[in-house]
Amino acid sequence: MLIKRVADFLKKYQLEDKTLVVGFSGGYDSMCLIDILSKLKKQPDFQDMTIIAAHFNHNWRGEESLKEQEVCRLFSKVRGIEFYTKNAPADLKKTENDARIARYEFFDEAFDVNDADAVLTAHNKDDNAETILYRIIKGTGIIGLRGIPPKRGYFYRPLITTYRKDIEKYCDDNNLTPNMDSSNSNTTYKRNYIRLTVIPALEQINSEVKDALNILADNATCDNAIIEEYMKTIRPNVFNEESINPKEYKKLSFPVKKRILYEFIQQLGLDFDSKKIRELFDFIETNIEKRNGSTLSLSSTMWLYADNKIIERIPHRKKSPKEEHCAISIPCLGEYKFGGKKFTIKPYDTNNLIRFPNSNENYAYVDLTKMHFPLTLRYRADGDVIRPFGMDGTMKLKKYLNSKGIQKHQRDDIVLLCNDSEVLWAAGVGISDKIGVNGLPTHILEIK
Repeated sequence: MLIKRVADFLKKYQLEDKTLVVGFSGGYDSMCLIDILSKLKKQPDFQDMTIIAAHFNHNWRGEESLKEQEVCRLFSKVRGIEFYTKNAPADLKKTENDARIARYEFFDEAFDVNDADAVLTAHNKDDNAETILYRIIKGTGIIGLRGIPPKRGYFYRPLITTYRKDIEKYCDDNNLTPNMDSSNSNTTYKRNYIRLTVIPALEQINSEVKDALNILADNATCDNAIIEEYMKTIRPNVFNEESINPKEYKKLSFPVKKRILYEFIQQLGLDFDSKKIRELFDFIETNIEKRNGSTLSLSSTMWLYADNKIIERIPHRKKSPKEEHCAISIPCLGEYKFGGKKFTIKPYDTNNLIRFPNSNENYAYVDLTKMHFPLTLRYRADGDVIRPFGMDGTMKLKKYLNSKGIQKHQRDDIVLLCNDSEVLWAAGVGISDKIGVNGLPTHILEIK
């Protein structure tokens, strides 16, 4: 019965001959799914299917986590399934949200590395009920009440219509020995508390509470489909996977703005409550008219940036001490590697002149007749100044970047060609009057 259900799911989404990355913790749910897939692969309809078991070790429980990782590796090997694994960094925060983000980043990586067609996770009907209840408690909107969808992007959940008791029965009937994660009994984690304490209490009121929550999800999905008819006429002009258009966003009513924010956050893989959505709303309203906006932390790996030109997610990226103080000498013409880029300085050839580049391009025509080597290539530092092209005096680099509308979170990544503390070229932004061209250029600067 369960094998047929998974087979029907794969056929419904035309996955029977695709490369599938399968999230494999080694627990009941994922071991059941991997075992079913290995059996299906022996059938004619699924013999071209490729299965890759992907195990993410959160690295929270020391030796226990390593043993579970080894169990997953051996289980995969016995069934002839490729095993792909990774250990989380030791400093990964021990929170449900940070763990979820890190886990899905791993799945994305496994999807790309293995050139896969889909990622399968073993979420089930109990997970769906727990998720809906958790979101109700946190104050979700109708989007959150839809629960866990069977498909989101390239993520698929073949067991989402199966209760955990049926999964456990399958494991027992097939003599499987899943990992027993000790942290699953730790009610400090909210979802464990809901599963072990709240739902059993609610079952005293309604023994079919899990069914009721899943029915609620179905009803919310239907109601959401009605709203979707309206939203699909608005959404394309307002936001995409990476950003929101402030000009179009401002035209919307308050309820539609909230809906847009729910959808935007959801597609980033974040699980926010109504309080956080209101915080995002207030943050955007504060910055949406500003030329230079601000950032708001969404998670340990992501910020939201907002100004009058764009509202976008940006990664948390702090330069290492090595990067922060990185600077290389440019003693002569040639090619130089810097910060993962290649900088070139070469003589200007009159035969190659097509057009003078705009200031925001990755190359520049310059006049270095008044300059002396060595010069320096680096990131910005305190005290930097620049003499903007066409001006007599210098100004602080910070003020110059502000006048160019360069967003704050972008400034630390701009590569600078300098003479001591004076900037001669801010790559992709502009050049100093000291090397600006009034006649013919002498050299070409380029960064890739």
